[in-house]
Amino acid sequence: MSTEAFVTASVTPLDNLATLSPLEVARLQDASQGGLYRLFRQCSLAVLNCGSELDSTKQVLERYRDFDIRISQKHRGLQLELINAPASAFVDGEIIQGIREHLFSVLRDLLYVGDELDDVCHGLDETGAITNTVFQILRHADMFRPHVKPNLVVCWGGHSIGHEEYEYTKKVGYELGLRRLNICTGCGPGAMKGPMKGAAIAHAKQRIRDARYVGISEPGIIAAESPNPIVNELLVMPDIEKRLEAFVRLGHGIVVFPGGAGTAEEILYILGVLLHEKNNNLPFPLIFTGPTGSEAYFETVDRFIRHTLGDAAAKRYEIIVGDPQRVALRMQEGLHNVTEYRKATSESFHFNWQISVPLMFQQPFEPTHDNMAQLRLFRDQTTCDLASNLRRALSGIVAGNVKEPGVRAIEEHGPFELCGEKALVDPLDELLASFVQQRRMKLDYQDYVPCYRLSGIEHSAA
Repeated sequence: MSTEAFVTASVTPLDNLATLSPLEVARLQDASQGGLYRLFRQCSLAVLNCGSELDSTKQVLERYRDFDIRISQKHRGLQLELINAPASAFVDGEIIQGIREHLFSVLRDLLYVGDELDDVCHGLDETGAITNTVFQILRHADMFRPHVKPNLVVCWGGHSIGHEEYEYTKKVGYELGLRRLNICTGCGPGAMKGPMKGAAIAHAKQRIRDARYVGISEPGIIAAESPNPIVNELLVMPDIEKRLEAFVRLGHGIVVFPGGAGTAEEILYILGVLLHEKNNNLPFPLIFTGPTGSEAYFETVDRFIRHTLGDAAAKRYEIIVGDPQRVALRMQEGLHNVTEYRKATSESFHFNWQISVPLMFQQPFEPTHDNMAQLRLFRDQTTCDLASNLRRALSGIVAGNVKEPGVRAIEEHGPFELCGEKALVDPLDELLASFVQQRRMKLDYQDYVPCYRLSGIEHSAA
């Protein structure tokens, strides 16, 4: 029987965040409900646990229940004391450089969001304030490249994918990298790692020394999807809604690989946003792709979208199967259109101010049993609002699968109950059943039990 290896060590930052105020230190060490200690510990553990095969935040926290992190201010500046940290984060007693950088990125983002953003949105409505918050967090993390033409491709897809699909994501990343395009993902394993790995090889061939591998996470998911080692710019947004908005504000086009409930949530988000009337003429390349053999997967996804959001939604994306080079060429064409449009409209290259994100897609959704049961899954609403409610349903299922509060809620109260119009619920049931059958919900499927129950009624609610 193998035994878990742990390391206790001191870590200092390299060139940023070298010192903290006493107030900041106190907030990070405060274990009360209003303090940051619990969140800081959880996110730091996720970074240190890079490469883990666990995708349940609850299981990760239980395995490393003796892990602790403390902050001290030495005469040379800030120092973190790591106690019983995963040994995989160290080589010969020294913390791995990339993990060290990620650790202080977490510290930077948690402190900034907590301390600095209260006064930057004065005079804006709620939608504008949330977008400005996203902008401020990205700028503070030095994510902008103002004078570079649009070249950042967001790649979405499942963390629980098979070998063939993973190899395909690398091939697509390679083709994108050969065309000098940079990669942004959710920073985890699987389809979030593969495109970065492929692009890294292509960037090396092209002798690109400033290539970007941007990873965007949020506290609720980061422990279940630890940042992969290729990420060289890590950003931790406050919640899933701001994380999703950061993708569409920072990225210039999106490639979607096969995935599970989390990927479906992302698809519903971007389609719901693009279906808003203010975004009708906005160029935003969106490509669904997978290896030969994934045709059935995309047929199921396409059928679900058409049955729920209509054919207008299907016009916003292109499906390409088994052709990485064509994916890259189509994305390159799309980015050219984005560049020309932003030139013509005097829009910035580095942040998409023009795309309109409705408030329903911005407001944080807490997936409690009551909130899930009250979701309106009926057609008597705009397509944009329906997409938002469907996205929230998928977000709750993700929480029930891997996020600590969601997993505990399912253990205590049973599955989430989702009820809606049969014409909507049946396609959703078909989609989720396909994810379960294809083992896309979680990495460990031995004991997987769906965290949801669906029921449909024949007529729309009044």
